[in-house]
Amino acid sequence: MSLINTVLADAQELFMDGLEKICSEIEYPEIKIVGRASSARSLKQLLYDVDADLLFMELNFYDEDGLSLIPLIKDEFQNLRICVLSGYTDHKFVKEAFQNGADGFYSKYNTLSELPECITEIIKGNRFLASGLEITPRKNGNKNLNNQPFEDRFLLRKKLTKREQEVLELITRAMNNKEIASHLFISDQTVGVHRKNIMRKLGVRNTVNLIKFAIDHQLV
Repeated sequence: MSLINTVLADAQELFMDGLEKICSEIEYPEIKIVGRASSARSLKQLLYDVDADLLFMELNFYDEDGLSLIPLIKDEFQNLRICVLSGYTDHKFVKEAFQNGADGFYSKYNTLSELPECITEIIKGNRFLASGLEITPRKNGNKNLNNQPFEDRFLLRKKLTKREQEVLELITRAMNNKEIASHLFISDQTVGVHRKNIMRKLGVRNTVNLIKFAIDHQLV
């Protein structure tokens, strides 16, 4: 196997420092880091500037949802292999990542022992799922590696549908139901249902608290 040109994409620079060091110590397959990106925007630009074979990427970027970014990258760079390397390992995220075109999924909670096999299989054109991860939930409950002590921006946004995210953004602009309905070409009643669902999912009881919650957690 020839040298594998690899890009790292993660919002945490310190994590990329560690991963780059780990990749440099793998004897086979041989990895060469050709670029790093800490945002979705910089990643998309970087991929045009380098000739990459493999991309290790997180799901949570401040400027874009990594899950929705995967198919965009795949459409533009069809020969690029993508391995999600994330702390978000709920079976729903794993399944959606593969559905969107990811070639592999590796958890930040996994040991490094599987990483060479992961890279080898992905470069060969096979899919790779690290041990302990699941695409479907276990019958006795989901006991995978993702035990988040709190819900961050990424997890909160994933609770909302695309339409609910649109409605939430307009709510934070101080639009009422009628104005939102006109903007989105839906009925006032539908907006009201979305508003109630958003507040229920985010655990707030009124519009003032909803706007504050959305701004404090950078949901818009």
